[in-house]
Amino acid sequence: MPDTDSRWPAVFSNLLQNHSVADAAHDMQHIRRVVANARRLTLAEGADWEIVMPAAWLHDCVVVPKSSPQRKQASRLAARQAVVWLEENAWPHGKLAEIGHAIEAHSFSAGIETRTLEAMVLQDADRLDALGAVGLARTLMLGAEMKREFYHPEDPFCEDRPPDDSVYTLDHIYQKLLTLEGTMKTESGRKEAVRRTEFLRQFLDQMKDEV
Repeated sequence: MPDTDSRWPAVFSNLLQNHSVADAAHDMQHIRRVVANARRLTLAEGADWEIVMPAAWLHDCVVVPKSSPQRKQASRLAARQAVVWLEENAWPHGKLAEIGHAIEAHSFSAGIETRTLEAMVLQDADRLDALGAVGLARTLMLGAEMKREFYHPEDPFCEDRPPDDSVYTLDHIYQKLLTLEGTMKTESGRKEAVRRTEFLRQFLDQMKDEV
């Protein structure tokens, strides 16, 4: 049985040391934050850490650019690669299918239903990283990297138009981030999502005072 709290994090770090980055918001720091979120949710929900931990480390192990037509397949490709790596490193065979499912189902764009508690934990852990102060910073950083306008000049807060985050960075908060709270699968994930979403709402309120 693997010692999930000592040797294995170093193994996964080494596996990912040459990890290609799809964009600035999906770097190694994102992976480490998702692992930390997943650990907290695992403890709160009673999930199996031997499934959640490798899934969290490897959930973005295959990089597919946002502009690629294969983008929606990224989590499936990552799941396959993760299972290969874990087999090569003698991870318990009986855990591999559930690890693969958790990785496949974590993705927002893939739209795969979570069938296990561990998949729910990983999905929530990943989505929490899109909320709060970190989520806001990632949104602004990615918008700048993709050369999107900061906000709509006439209607910054989507009051009389549908949000379009392909053009305006601020729209991403309305189009996606404010919806994540309602998608959380675990009780502990929902509670943390509420807290982090409130931060985003406070940011928008402050923006309205300044723009």
